Amino acid sequence: MLLVAEHSPKESRGFWSSWPQAAVPVGNLLATLVLFIMSTTLSSAAFLGWGWRVAFWLSAVIVFVGYYIRTHVTEAPIFLEAKAQVEKEQAISYGVGEVIRKYPKGILQAMGLRLAENIMYYLVVSFSIVYLKSVDKYDTSSLLLALLIAHVVHFVVIPQIGRLADAWGRKPVYLIGAISGATWPFFAFPMFDTKNPAVIVAAVTIGLCLHAFMYAGQPAIMTELFPTRMRYSGVSLGSQVTSIFAGSLAPLLATQWLKDTGSWMPTAIYLVISCAITAVVVLTLKETRGVALEDVDNADAVRHGLPMGARA
Repeated sequence: MLLVAEHSPKESRGFWSSWPQAAVPVGNLLATLVLFIMSTTLSSAAFLGWGWRVAFWLSAVIVFVGYYIRTHVTEAPIFLEAKAQVEKEQAISYGVGEVIRKYPKGILQAMGLRLAENIMYYLVVSFSIVYLKSVDKYDTSSLLLALLIAHVVHFVVIPQIGRLADAWGRKPVYLIGAISGATWPFFAFPMFDTKNPAVIVAAVTIGLCLHAFMYAGQPAIMTELFPTRMRYSGVSLGSQVTSIFAGSLAPLLATQWLKDTGSWMPTAIYLVISCAITAVVVLTLKETRGVALEDVDNADAVRHGLPMGARA
């Protein structure tokens, strides 16, 4: 994500850095396709016994592809400049401790941006399956087909919303996602209860489209929150740590609440609260559309009394 963002022109950073995000639904599309094929060609016993593991076995191929790409892509010039400066001034720390000490607000903002986006994604693509299967007794193959269609639309929509983040600004686009995302469960679950295949596909697809308003511009915003010398640490803390208690827990909590209450309403309230938190965090951000990363680095140098060449 940061490789693309740091290589991108400032005027179109939102668009270009949204493409790594668009790769996520492609990965999910491939995995869902494998599961769909397995579920339609195998007996239920065979699918539950070993068929569902095939997608995991095939992912080994992607690991080698990813390794090849990562080892053959050059770092952005601004990163190489920062790296050279760090090596020159070995007394200055640029690790995790430094970013926590100097940019705690940026880390908290990154965590807040990630919160609702990550929770909503796993409610749409994971808990929806649980709900439709356990409450509406919907067929597994039909569920996977709905996800296939939704992932294709998600992939197409993400770069276009990345363009909007360049045209309209980071904040308004993200706010659209946070506010509209809070409404999703209130119409999506009644749509699920119709058991109409087209309506179910529409509910999941709309959910992923609303999610994209937060997801597409996220790389650009997070890149612009931190100077290069500590950008990787700051973005990783804000993004990946949040996913531990946000998206990874969301389907588990929603499933337990469904089991305890028999209702989707607790999950809806949970998403509303998370979207409200994210919306408040967005309002605390400075609009950074079109900002040069060199300016972010120079502002950091002035703020912390570093040489102007100590870009991070």
